[in-house]
Amino acid sequence: MSIRGLKKKQPKTFKVRIITVDAEMEFSCEMKWKGKDLFDLVCRALGLRETWFFGLQYTIKGMCTWLKMDKKVLDQEIPKEDPISFHFLAKFYPEKVEEELLQEITQHLFFLQVKKQILDEEIYCSPEATVLLASYAVQAKYGDYDPNFHEPGFLAHDELLPKRVLRQYQLTAEMWEEKITAWYAEHRGIARDEAEMNYLKIAQDLEMYGVNYFPIAQNKNHTDLLLGVDAKGIHIYSINNRFSPNKSFEWSSIRNISCSEKELTIKPLDKKAEVFKFFSSQLKVNKLIFQLCIGNHDLFMRRRKVDSIEIQQMKAQAREEKARKKMENQRLAREKQLREEAERAKEELERRLFQLEDEARQANEALLRSQEAAELLAEKAQIAEEEAKLLAQNAAEAEQERQRLEITALKSKEEKRLMEQKMREAELIAVKLVKESDRRAKEAEHLKQDLHEAREAERKAKQKLLDITRLNYPHMAKYPQYSPGDSRDANFDKGSIKLDLKDIDLKRLSFEIERERLDYLENSRKFEDRLKELKSEIHALKLEEKQAGLYS
Repeated sequence: MSIRGLKKKQPKTFKVRIITVDAEMEFSCEMKWKGKDLFDLVCRALGLRETWFFGLQYTIKGMCTWLKMDKKVLDQEIPKEDPISFHFLAKFYPEKVEEELLQEITQHLFFLQVKKQILDEEIYCSPEATVLLASYAVQAKYGDYDPNFHEPGFLAHDELLPKRVLRQYQLTAEMWEEKITAWYAEHRGIARDEAEMNYLKIAQDLEMYGVNYFPIAQNKNHTDLLLGVDAKGIHIYSINNRFSPNKSFEWSSIRNISCSEKELTIKPLDKKAEVFKFFSSQLKVNKLIFQLCIGNHDLFMRRRKVDSIEIQQMKAQAREEKARKKMENQRLAREKQLREEAERAKEELERRLFQLEDEARQANEALLRSQEAAELLAEKAQIAEEEAKLLAQNAAEAEQERQRLEITALKSKEEKRLMEQKMREAELIAVKLVKESDRRAKEAEHLKQDLHEAREAERKAKQKLLDITRLNYPHMAKYPQYSPGDSRDANFDKGSIKLDLKDIDLKRLSFEIERERLDYLENSRKFEDRLKELKSEIHALKLEEKQAGLYS
């Protein structure tokens, strides 16, 4: 067989892009594939078995519609693009998520879709509930809360709250994170699938959960109502109120639903009840409502029948899987607890070791400080001993100095007293000397007067003797070689001898007077020197008394 023959036999294909809530996939489809063929391929790729909840949605001319399973893909009114984009979404919602969602992948896809609808405000949720739901979403994404790892700001890049809630309350991102983290910390020990299931169990109680809204009118001219289709039935709402329906038709109370062009008719099971008719703006909208009604009604009836073998097997597998996961989670929880306890014990041991090392270090430092203190104290003791010796020596010297000063003071006082006594004696001596000097002066004056009188008398006597000699011995004048002194052996009279003796006495007396005067002058000079010495000694004693006062 040639290569050209092989090429001719290969089927023609077209590309499609499948967009889930959190991923994108591309497939090559054969030209003849129906919608179910593509849908089964996507379910096999995802590992999804609960296929009845999902569908492939696309947008054409601004209207969202679902790919029909029994028609070829290319025969349907789909976008003309390459690749063709389809959104893999939940088309029908369960009444009780915990009982109907068996596979973890089914649960995860519902969780992501409902979370997106809440954040996009397609499902209204109160601010308090949004914070709680956000905490379960954080638990599903990050696991157990760890304050050491999940530091402030770790949710800064996560979209967790609707913008309506953020605008409604004037709170900062840090405040919202603090509120979410407070709930998040309480979910410790909850696995990811449990956190997602808890999220869905809260969300399924919201009024707008699982409801598809369509504008309708009770006549052909006015669109003043909303029709909602969900897992429980059909509901009629006013245009401004999507929470509380004005009228509801449960699937169990509906006998028939018919669609003809733009008109849709709901016939209650009670034949006496009024038939409800309404009109939509387009035939496509009517057909879409009709498809959703049929699908939800089929699921409603299936829930109330005995499960098929496939469903029973899936439920059994789900129970086994849940039991296995529960045991696994318990084992992991025990291991985690043991690991945490081991880590705490390790941290405690490390802390204790660090504490002991710190205590040992402190003890070692204390020992070193004690040794240093002991050495310092020894040095201080030695210094103190030396200072004590020095102080004792200084005290002894001071005592000796004090005694010396006392003795010096006593000596000074005694010397002062003696000096004063000597001064008084010197003064007395001086007075005596003055008196003696006056007396001697008077005596000298008297002696001088007597000497003058004696000399005068001697002169007179000599004159008289000369006169007598001239008269009695006139011939003596002719012989001048003979003097009266040389003729001592001559016969002089008694008066001449007396004159000579008196002259000798006068000379001796004059000599004695001169010697007494010289002695007086010498004694006066010595007395003045002694007075100066006494004054110097008294001045020195006064200085010593002042210094002794300063020392004391």
